[in-house]
Amino acid sequence: MDQRIIDLYDEFIHVHFDRRLFLERAARLVGGVGAAAALLPLLQSNYALATVVPLDDSRLRTARLEFPGVTGDVKAYLAEPRGAGKFGGIVVVHQNRGLNPHIEDIARRLAVLGYAALAVDFLSPLGGTPADEDEAMKLYAQGYPLQAPANAKAAVAWLRQRPEVNGKVGAIGFCWGGGIINQLAADDPTLDAGVVYYGVPPQDLSVVPQIKAPLLLNYADPKLDTRVGALFPAYEEALKAAHVNYRLYVYEGANHAFSDDTQAARYDKAAADLAWQRTQEFFARYLK
Repeated sequence: MDQRIIDLYDEFIHVHFDRRLFLERAARLVGGVGAAAALLPLLQSNYALATVVPLDDSRLRTARLEFPGVTGDVKAYLAEPRGAGKFGGIVVVHQNRGLNPHIEDIARRLAVLGYAALAVDFLSPLGGTPADEDEAMKLYAQGYPLQAPANAKAAVAWLRQRPEVNGKVGAIGFCWGGGIINQLAADDPTLDAGVVYYGVPPQDLSVVPQIKAPLLLNYADPKLDTRVGALFPAYEEALKAAHVNYRLYVYEGANHAFSDDTQAARYDKAAADLAWQRTQEFFARYLK
């Protein structure tokens, strides 16, 4: 797909949230609104592709629940291995689409690896994630609650006290969620490990010396993901200066959202597989 179309879509889902504006601009590139509309299914999430680990996988137990957050009760989806034992815990933070089938499947993918994975619905203060993806994204444009990092911190504390958790809790986030992980690492000295997929750095880099958790940072090619690509070099310099334990990887030729296998236009299997392998090794080192 024409990179200019991908860039327009990135602007749509992160800046103006106006489908009509996206279609108008894309139409100028592809010859009409009809042709532009035909590209949308390749750019949007196709949740029919979301299930890598079946919802009823016999190896797992899952539950929809609520835990106390700073804004009241917060909805979440918990997936963990069946059987006795103590497991590392992982808080899973969604993109700016809310808690969706893809993120719930990420929780199950982590659970089959031997973790108690809590996928949090950070739109809970606004009533929870709506079924329509566009409507979910618009909630962020309406002043999405600034308490999200504090609710993430509450999720870490809640998961750590679960009897099946071994006392170690990490967190993983994608896009908007990756930004939450970067901020959470600065806010929560108890975090045991953080994995970021193409998330923005903390807005105030002066908080970087507060980071105690080791970090694994996965970023798209800055020549393609120019929005985030312009931000993470300064973040890395701050991490180095603060002597934070981190690993930062840039995936050449990969777009923003390269790990999302529900989005045909931006998914990059080679980059996604490598990032996931690194994620597994990282969590095994710090949470087992």
